[in-house]
Amino acid sequence: MSISEAGPAQVDVAIVGAGMAGTTLAMLLGRAGRKVALIDPHRVHHEEFRAEKIGMDQMLLFEKLGLDATLKRLVTSTTDTHVFRLGQFFAHEKKAEFTFSYGALINGLRDALPAQVPLTVGKVTEVSTGPDRQRLVLADGTVIDARLLVVATGHGEAVRRAVGVERIEQSKAHSLSMGFDLAISPSDFGHQSVTCYSRRAADRIAYISIFPLGDKMRANMFLYRNVAEPWTRAFRQEPQKMLCELMPEIAVRCGNFEVASPVEVRQISLSTTQGHRRDGVIFIGDAFCTTCPTPGVGIGRVMTDVDQLHSVHIPRWLETPGMAADKINAFYDDPVKVAADEDGMRVSYYAKSITADTGLEWRVRRLRNNTARQLMIIGRKVRHLGQKQAPMANMR
Repeated sequence: MSISEAGPAQVDVAIVGAGMAGTTLAMLLGRAGRKVALIDPHRVHHEEFRAEKIGMDQMLLFEKLGLDATLKRLVTSTTDTHVFRLGQFFAHEKKAEFTFSYGALINGLRDALPAQVPLTVGKVTEVSTGPDRQRLVLADGTVIDARLLVVATGHGEAVRRAVGVERIEQSKAHSLSMGFDLAISPSDFGHQSVTCYSRRAADRIAYISIFPLGDKMRANMFLYRNVAEPWTRAFRQEPQKMLCELMPEIAVRCGNFEVASPVEVRQISLSTTQGHRRDGVIFIGDAFCTTCPTPGVGIGRVMTDVDQLHSVHIPRWLETPGMAADKINAFYDDPVKVAADEDGMRVSYYAKSITADTGLEWRVRRLRNNTARQLMIIGRKVRHLGQKQAPMANMR
């Protein structure tokens, strides 16, 4: 990764925010020969508890963009997950997943930026947008002039406020994510990966996912609680005790959930953006809308934005003069993007309702689903018993 203290004076695209969305978009545009300024306040991304696992469907998006080789050098691959439901072993899933520390992943992507796309380290203090050119002023006085401004600042509000765009909360404190290391090593852990779903709706826990991350075992738990409530404070103080009470069926498999790090928490509110249809600037990823991490679709949604911009919209926009709102609106109205955002919101609400909603409809749905799962568990046990008895009968 090259670092620019001043940044190019005039560029095709200025991207503010060098997280997942901003860095990958800058990388792709740079490879395509576009002149890009990638701006972030920090040279090195700090350690941050965010997404730590993606599935094969999301990796295929990176593969489509030609970024899979870069990404795979930065992740731990798994292919084997044991799933527990209703306090019992439910399924053995053979599926590829990829785990990572978010900060390390972003720094690895930054290191892979092409030489023609340096990271401009600086804080944006002024923003002027219009139908032809966009002007950014950094704290050190550097001025960057661009045809298009891309805001990829995640949950950051400074640039949004400077542009005059408002974040609208659709579901405040919608969910809570927790992350922590387990004391047991991957070689001593009973399975490669484990997913355990909560047994009781009253616990308001969707599931806990335990997976290898480098040379340690990492746990992510997704739940529908508030970071300030007594239950959350108690869990952070005694995670091992509470996990053993909540999920005794897999406690022994996890070394009785001995926790080897502080419990990190991240409160998520579902949000959308208002006032974004304007000249010269677009908002992508979590800077545009925020969905819940529980269904595991967030990075896929972010990379859909990157894909559609890189492969469809920005090349078209740069072919003709101007960057008025009628051009910009083509991205917001893109059916692929719209579907990804709508699906992300839909599954965010569904995951919460099917886990913890106390209304009659959702209690009936949970009863129906759990009855079917219990029958599947019983059927598997009967088949397993029959397989054990068959060799004994043949010996008589």
